[in-house]
Amino acid sequence: MTTASSADHPTRRDFLYVATGAVAAVGAAATVWPLVSQMNPDASTIAAGAPIEVDLTPIAEGQDIKVFWRGKPIYISHRTKKQIEEARKVPVASLPDPQSDESRVKPGHDQWLVVVGICTHLGCIPIAHEGAYDGFFCPCHGSVYDTSGRIRQGPAPTNLPVPPYTFVTDTKIQIG
Repeated sequence: MTTASSADHPTRRDFLYVATGAVAAVGAAATVWPLVSQMNPDASTIAAGAPIEVDLTPIAEGQDIKVFWRGKPIYISHRTKKQIEEARKVPVASLPDPQSDESRVKPGHDQWLVVVGICTHLGCIPIAHEGAYDGFFCPCHGSVYDTSGRIRQGPAPTNLPVPPYTFVTDTKIQIG
């Protein structure tokens, strides 16, 4: 039988119940954590193919940046109106690998060119804003690409490839 005075004050037994429950909760969390954590992909899997997001706001007009996705360099160019006009004036039939500028950019985002920065001849990395067409120039064997990443001169057989990408917002893209 309990009296009113002992029910109002916690006893030593109440403390032991709370302490045991707290230790059990911490132990359960410590046991479950590694089991849940092992379900996440490891770092090599994430690095091998996970999509990346790139913020375009710091890229000034006429400038480009290089990021890496799946171990490949990706050039993101913020093209000027002059560069876009020059790329669109080229007769597509005169190109070694015929492809229009419009098919290499996303509709409504003509100023942004996203290409894999690996020369299609022997896998060298071309230099941006070089060559006769102010696009990309591969110094190893002389391949010259225009501002749309299309091959114009040299031994490269095809244009610089366009990776899969989407615009998340007007100022952010997701590659992959």
